[in-house]
Amino acid sequence: MIEDVSTTARDRAASAAQSGSHASAASPAAGRPGTFDDASADATAAPTSGFGSEGAAAAASASTPDGPDAGRPSGLPGTLSAARAAARNWRSAYGSRLVFSDLLVLVWVVFGVQIGYFGYDTANANFVGDLAGTVVSYTAISLAIIVGWMISLTAFGSRGYRVVGVGVAEYKLIADASVRWFGLVAIIAFLFKIDLARGYILIAFPVGMVVLMFSRWMWRQWLGVQRARGAYSSQVLLVGSEESTSHIARELQRQPAAGYRVVGACIPSGRVADYLPGTTIPVSGNVDSVMEAMDATGADTLVITSSDELSPQKVRELSWNLEPGRQHLVVAPALTDLGGPRIHTRPVAGLPLIHVETPRYEGRKQVAKRLFDILASGLLILVLSPVLAVIALTVRLTSPGPVLFRQQRVGIRGSMFSMLKFRSMVTDAEALLPALQAESRGAGNEVLFKMKDDPRITRIGKVLRRYSLDELPQLFNVFGGSMSLVGPRPPLESEVSSYEKHVHRRFLVKPGVTGLWQVSGRSNLSWEDSVRLDLYYVENWSITGDIIILWRTFKAVAGRDGAY
Repeated sequence: MIEDVSTTARDRAASAAQSGSHASAASPAAGRPGTFDDASADATAAPTSGFGSEGAAAAASASTPDGPDAGRPSGLPGTLSAARAAARNWRSAYGSRLVFSDLLVLVWVVFGVQIGYFGYDTANANFVGDLAGTVVSYTAISLAIIVGWMISLTAFGSRGYRVVGVGVAEYKLIADASVRWFGLVAIIAFLFKIDLARGYILIAFPVGMVVLMFSRWMWRQWLGVQRARGAYSSQVLLVGSEESTSHIARELQRQPAAGYRVVGACIPSGRVADYLPGTTIPVSGNVDSVMEAMDATGADTLVITSSDELSPQKVRELSWNLEPGRQHLVVAPALTDLGGPRIHTRPVAGLPLIHVETPRYEGRKQVAKRLFDILASGLLILVLSPVLAVIALTVRLTSPGPVLFRQQRVGIRGSMFSMLKFRSMVTDAEALLPALQAESRGAGNEVLFKMKDDPRITRIGKVLRRYSLDELPQLFNVFGGSMSLVGPRPPLESEVSSYEKHVHRRFLVKPGVTGLWQVSGRSNLSWEDSVRLDLYYVENWSITGDIIILWRTFKAVAGRDGAY
């Protein structure tokens, strides 16, 4: 988990005078590939190494003709400065697009509800009561609601670059801003005795909130594509030990949608010609040449991954030297795979202490999860009962054997339960398994047996598995209490015997019909990634998170990738 740290800064007026040291201490090796592309509103790429094609060209003319520093910039080239200035404008460019789309959504929803509720005839219904003797039209009320709603979205920071693109904070802020504005409108109407039509208000606000979230979700898909290309992201310079910087670099590269693009690293050895182990991130200098490395790489975010190499005084000096509003300091603790709700920052005696709550698996959250499971699974069983009947009849008529397949799985606290599925294999599938164990199967499935073209699967079974329809009977497991709608994958008893000790933490919660493992790759995942995702869920689960996973499940099932 990365935690922002507020900093103050002072102007580095003497940086130009130190440009010679910039070149020798911070720049990547000459000739290292990379490009600097405009990362403003129409950007499609961002720097991929210490300096890009434009910066490299300027560096070639400014560097010494030979020697170890040949090809490195002796100062900050104008082209590099322009590219870096354009790169940092992505925040305002993306924020402006959100402002425009939010306004468009609210105008469409609020005036659409007004027209739909009152019609085009404004002779009678299009006026509200009496406000100190003045008649006010609903058009004016609609305009006031839109303006106030836009102000509320801005005041709550729903377009802040720290919340857009990843996580649920953006959606929570939209909901919070909308509900608060709705409450304020109701209070104003009551105090000033404005006779607003209740139906008009009760339709406009929830519809507006939902459409706002949907528009942000659409923008998020676009932003994810841009960030996968390297644009619309913070350019990150890592500082710390070789091990910690390599770890953070790999984690950030795993999720480009988070918006942190690593362009360099400063480690104690400072071997500028090298890359971080297991990555393509260039080493940009040692821990004493951080500011020079930021200039050379065009980084706008400094991430400290470990403090053993940096004294408290050194960290303070780094924060002072950062340019206000353009460069940011971030501290990455050694703790990983933590969800936001468990983390609270509390400044004590000038120390930014990070409190990490211990996960709890009892109390009202557990009761709420069980109630959610009962209601949701019961509703799904009723709605899908015709589908269940058709699938059962199809399985029965297309291959000999029972309709349902029952298998013993390990559930909460290691208890055994009988998991239900529509039968998708031949009846003697278990007997045929030993003969298939030695054959080639899905890469990385050292513990789980997965085979893309398993000969035991029936013809109708392939269709059921492709769309995960074979798992629908597990809704009865959920309703009965042995499973949950969302949770870790329910393992076989034979798999559990090969688990490492820490993997047993997955049994602290009920196994799920779906989970992070399913919406993040399904059978394409390696065993290590499957375990990591399951344990992350166990440590950080919440009702909101469950709803998001259920939504992502529909997308994963429709995509069909990794289902076999």
